[in-house]
Amino acid sequence: MTTAIEPFDAVDLIRAKRDRRELTSPEIAWLVDAYTRGYVADEQMSAMTMAIFLNGMTRREIRDLTMAMIASGERMDFSGLGKPTSDKHSTGGVGDKITLPLMPLVATFGVAVPQLSGRGLGHTGGTLDKLESIPGWRADLTNDEMFAQLRDVGGVICAAGAGLAPADKKLYALRDITGTVEAIPLIASSIMSKKIAEGTGALVLDVKFGSGAFLQDIERSRELARTMVELGEDAGVATSALITNMNVPLGLTIGNANEVRESVEVLAGGGPADVRELTVELAREMLALAGRPDVDVEAALDDGRAMDTWRRSIIAQGGDPDAALPVAREQHVVTAERDGVLVEQQALPFGIAAWRLGAGRARKQDPVQHAAGIELHAKPGDAVRAGQPLFTLHADEPARFERALEAVEGAWRIGDAGEPVEDGGPLIADRIGR
Repeated sequence: MTTAIEPFDAVDLIRAKRDRRELTSPEIAWLVDAYTRGYVADEQMSAMTMAIFLNGMTRREIRDLTMAMIASGERMDFSGLGKPTSDKHSTGGVGDKITLPLMPLVATFGVAVPQLSGRGLGHTGGTLDKLESIPGWRADLTNDEMFAQLRDVGGVICAAGAGLAPADKKLYALRDITGTVEAIPLIASSIMSKKIAEGTGALVLDVKFGSGAFLQDIERSRELARTMVELGEDAGVATSALITNMNVPLGLTIGNANEVRESVEVLAGGGPADVRELTVELAREMLALAGRPDVDVEAALDDGRAMDTWRRSIIAQGGDPDAALPVAREQHVVTAERDGVLVEQQALPFGIAAWRLGAGRARKQDPVQHAAGIELHAKPGDAVRAGQPLFTLHADEPARFERALEAVEGAWRIGDAGEPVEDGGPLIADRIGR
């Protein structure tokens, strides 16, 4: 039996990137394929990811890396639906439940929304975990079920199949344990390989910055957004990005069932102003890229059309939109110690606190407690009185409160009237793309 001779050597490519040489298209295609089939070992790919982290990649290299990761699996095709498709991806944050009201809102206008989502890890919540707090709702659909729901309801939120960009799944796990998660070429190719393989015609990216964001510095967030928009456009996907503020938690709830309740409030025409604003702006972007620029998005929230689409989508996936959502067995209320103005409320510590209450997971296989989380009663800029509730912790086990309170110690502050509010500025800081 003869063994096929490989066209490249992994060590040569590692040395090349270590020494800042640009890798060729055939080299990158071979590297991703050889790693996916196990010929290139984890320790070799670890060295390569660190070399990329330290030395970066050109636009052409990042495009080649992304396309090679797409080529490692299947590509979906929605052209048979007979209507345009548009999707959104968020880089994640604290209280970010925007996908839940956004999908039915956009689908209401005849644009199909194939929202393939994930689960939470660490302080950022997962869309699927949130929806699984609805009794009976299921995340795992076959391709046929997904196509049927896109045709009949107009939108779907479900788990991505294992066949999409399997190289990314393998590489993502490696980055997580080698200190290379923050490398922009690797972040961009990871996100965009899945989204391009998903087959959407248009894509809007919600790239966050600030305390609770994946990248805290706004300039790094802009660089990531520009890189991803270029990848989308190079692949023929109409792509734009909003740079949004994650210094303060989004909305008034953190945690799975809590965030579903708030999403339903938005779909009923209410909800917190920041959640409604971001939902509306992202919907306008998605619809404009899909060729529907002149529709009245806010009217569809206020007149119940988006809520009707939400209910139909939940029912289509086995859920009961009228069922009671889980409620935590225990609560702990934190009150204001004096009169004044809430001038600071850092997103990351509140996200960590919700995780410690049971809303998130430390390992992918861990269960989440759907009722656990935090309810905020004031946001930065609000006047408060001594003894007024500032936030409420929800958990099934009261023993969790102590460590959650440790997480938020020093993360909020009451100042005097007229003192500057530390909220990082406007909710939407910038827009990138066509």
